[in-house]
Amino acid sequence: MYVRRRIVAGGVVVALLVGIAAVAGAFSGGGDPAAEGERQASSAPGPEPAELPRGGRAVLPDRRVVAFYGAPQSAELGALGIGSPDAAARRLERQARAYAREGRPVLPALELITVIANADPGDDGLYRSRQTNAVIRRYLRAARRHDMLLVLDIQPGRSDFFTETTRLERWLREPDVGLALDPEWRVQEGEIPGQIIGRVAAREVNATSAWLAQLVAHHDLPQKLFIVHQFTDDMVDDTALKRRDGLAMVLNADGFGTKPVKVAKYHAFTRAARTFDQGFKVFYEEDAGLMSPRQVLRLRPAPDVVVYE
Repeated sequence: MYVRRRIVAGGVVVALLVGIAAVAGAFSGGGDPAAEGERQASSAPGPEPAELPRGGRAVLPDRRVVAFYGAPQSAELGALGIGSPDAAARRLERQARAYAREGRPVLPALELITVIANADPGDDGLYRSRQTNAVIRRYLRAARRHDMLLVLDIQPGRSDFFTETTRLERWLREPDVGLALDPEWRVQEGEIPGQIIGRVAAREVNATSAWLAQLVAHHDLPQKLFIVHQFTDDMVDDTALKRRDGLAMVLNADGFGTKPVKVAKYHAFTRAARTFDQGFKVFYEEDAGLMSPRQVLRLRPAPDVVVYE
């Protein structure tokens, strides 16, 4: 009886030890291949966050952006529309070199007019046409072949910036695609683009920038370039525009003319909107006396973005 009781007792002890080991294993994951795999997966490094062309996660102030503006429909729309996207990119690369300075390299950008204001109302009466996905894809591929940004420019006609921006989400989710708003071509009911200088309420711009900033945060994207073009004081109330985390927000002094007029306008805009980064537009054909890169960089403050049309 004693021997049998010891055997039984020994069996109980063994069972207890096995049970304890099983419980310990359950808490530690030891011995469980699935748990071990989960542990290894959780400790494995995640994918590297997306970077901008030519490296880094910040557009400004790390770099100075030099862009060609236009669309393939006509060379009159700007420098980007002259020749193929690759040919334009090569010309831009040559133009951009003159703006590189020690400690601040240049990041070139193709600013494609993705929504084009028209004098014709179109089928929906909104006086604008949209580039096809095939055209946008063509320019994005060219930008990537040359390590450049693609910037989607919107001339909304009687549509609005928020509507036209959100429908481009599939492209704006890309880490190397920015956005530009062209209020000159934002007209109201009863107005026709080209017959009147457009304007936009700050509320519409703020709603658009808020949506874009949320997209950047949600997808962990690099800083995204956000340009607002202006060449009249009432085109947009820049004092009411809000800054957004994740966006490099630029007010671009647009409009052609003589050097003194362009410089005076640039200084007026920079004084009115000191909290935003600054842009300056140069017109190859329309400017009376083309300013050289050296002259552009002598502006104070020196522009963060230079756009050629």
